[in-house]
Amino acid sequence: MAWNEPGGNSNNQDPWGGKRKGGDRKGPPDLDEAFRKLQESLNGLFGGGKKRSGDGGGSGGGSSKGGGLGLLGIGLVVLLAIWLYNAIYVVDEQEQAVVLRFGKYYETVGPGLNIYFPPFDRKYLENVTRERAYSKQGQMLTEDENIVEVPLTVQYKITNLQDFVLNVDQPEVSLQHATESALRHVVGSTAMDQVLTEGRELMASEIKERLQRFLDTYRTGITVTQVNVQSAAAPREVQEAFDDVIRAREDEQRSRNQAETYANGVIPEARGQAQRIVEDANGYRDEVVSRAKGEADRFTKLVAEYRKAPEVTRERLYLDTMQEVFSNTSKVLVTGDKGQNNLLYLPLDKMIDSSRNGSNSSTGGAAAAPADPGSRAADMQQQRDTRTRETR
Repeated sequence: MAWNEPGGNSNNQDPWGGKRKGGDRKGPPDLDEAFRKLQESLNGLFGGGKKRSGDGGGSGGGSSKGGGLGLLGIGLVVLLAIWLYNAIYVVDEQEQAVVLRFGKYYETVGPGLNIYFPPFDRKYLENVTRERAYSKQGQMLTEDENIVEVPLTVQYKITNLQDFVLNVDQPEVSLQHATESALRHVVGSTAMDQVLTEGRELMASEIKERLQRFLDTYRTGITVTQVNVQSAAAPREVQEAFDDVIRAREDEQRSRNQAETYANGVIPEARGQAQRIVEDANGYRDEVVSRAKGEADRFTKLVAEYRKAPEVTRERLYLDTMQEVFSNTSKVLVTGDKGQNNLLYLPLDKMIDSSRNGSNSSTGGAAAAPADPGSRAADMQQQRDTRTRETR
């Protein structure tokens, strides 16, 4: 039977267990009584149940005290859970953590599950194996007072986390400032041609060395792994003029290479010809000297024989001379017996032609080559000797 049906509730109680006031008068439930019952239920859950007593006032005081202790316990448990959640942390394989206790360096923590005690401790967690990159581009003044735009990329990583955290307030900002200083110093001591063309690799190594020296001086804990100097260019306002200058230099280099190629082809040939002429002259000199010495030696020996037998020697010289002279001429002498006057027909023109054809065939039928200076000198010397012998 429902509580509000007629005759179903003789005590005139409402659903919250309270008596209705004024008999059958209807009204809102007692909220204070509802909150009190909820508080008693929570106290029962957390060990703060009330003790019943005959006095209504004593019962209300015990209930309030137990409810306060229960709420305090809940708050402490929640705070402990939040503290543990923040105090326990995990360090990955690629990371390290630096712990400061009361603002002073305490330890460097490696990979694994760790705990620290805030607010007394502070931790700084960083990836120490990942390579980071920083790019910069700006206008620089070269050694020959020209302005160029140089793009630069610096790759680095953290090698000492303690120095990275404690020694410098903002180490990566310090890296950027040091990079700009090193770049300006190196570009300022390099000519524009080297910056725009083949000098970038050397510039990159010099910038890396100088930048690492700066970072080691500051003790930032950063190590520079690579510096890449990309293609530098002139400012856009004067790019056309720079292009004209570069083309002119390329034309100059091309003309110089062509001249060197021509010189490398002509000079060795001229040196070879000069050496051949020198060798020919030396050969001719040796030939003439040797021939003169031979003739002098032969004349000396001939004089000795002539003194021994003048007539025989004279006759022999005459015969040798005539044989040598007639062997080089086209004359034909026909003699007969004494007392005979026979006329012999000799086709001298055919004989001469046949002798010429024989000499041409001996040379291979080719056109006669120009005589060698040594052979001409030998022929002239032979003719002089022949004339000398004839005169004698």
